[in-house]
Amino acid sequence: MMFQIKFMCPRWGSESIPWNEFLSSVKKAGYAGIEWFPFGEKCNVQEVLDLLHHYELDFCIVMAVLQPYDGYKNYMETLEKDLIKLMAVRNQNKAPLFISAQTGREFFTADEICGCLQLCDKIQEEYGTSIYQETHRNKWSYAAHVVGPVLKNNKNVQLTFDVSHWFCVSESYLEDQQAAVNEAINHTRHIHARVGHTEGPQVWDPANEEYAEALQQHLLIWDQCVALAKQEKRADFSITPEFGPPPYMVKGNREISLVEEQWRLNLWMKDFLQHRYQHVLE
Repeated sequence: MMFQIKFMCPRWGSESIPWNEFLSSVKKAGYAGIEWFPFGEKCNVQEVLDLLHHYELDFCIVMAVLQPYDGYKNYMETLEKDLIKLMAVRNQNKAPLFISAQTGREFFTADEICGCLQLCDKIQEEYGTSIYQETHRNKWSYAAHVVGPVLKNNKNVQLTFDVSHWFCVSESYLEDQQAAVNEAINHTRHIHARVGHTEGPQVWDPANEEYAEALQQHLLIWDQCVALAKQEKRADFSITPEFGPPPYMVKGNREISLVEEQWRLNLWMKDFLQHRYQHVLE
């Protein structure tokens, strides 16, 4: 079977666009599917699944606990309920490829982080859909120096790797934390391809020359993730270009609507990476 890279289009930021119109555009743009938080907007989930089937598009789920909670125990109860509800987002034609879970908080103890991982393990084993831990500010996975040791002790953890967060948190390109970065690469199954920099999680435009170094630092890591996936003979690897709407996006003096600008940035990223990795697919 030929190795393939699946590019997923984020629903995040496009919630105002009717589903049929959105998915039609996703298909025409050459994406393999969408990344979606089903409970982030009012919609008929089964109708969306039917539309995904109609357009022959895959989907993955991204999630975080949004409800207020009181302490760790209450957080874990809510996380479990949310994950189980998301596991039910499927029908006879469509099921999520995986769930990217932003779990825990940056102040959780080592034991509490372990509890989050054990809960995710239990649920993915019971329901049969993989749960990836997404590296993200504000979550347990907010920084390289925290995640590296956890991965060494938990070989089965799989990541959605968004290194833009780590660059921002560290105010560096992690030159002196390569061991942790390499450990993360070994555990990566999905990439959030947003370009950040040492002072923020999202650049103005990744094509701008002033962000050439930031782009290159991300590519150094993404290239290794893709090469490892092929080397390990995985059937596929997935990437979500994930430039976000405001406040991730700086409004400034942009000349088109912010929804159109977000679409443009993510499509540029998809096309750029598709061209870059063409040789990997041959």
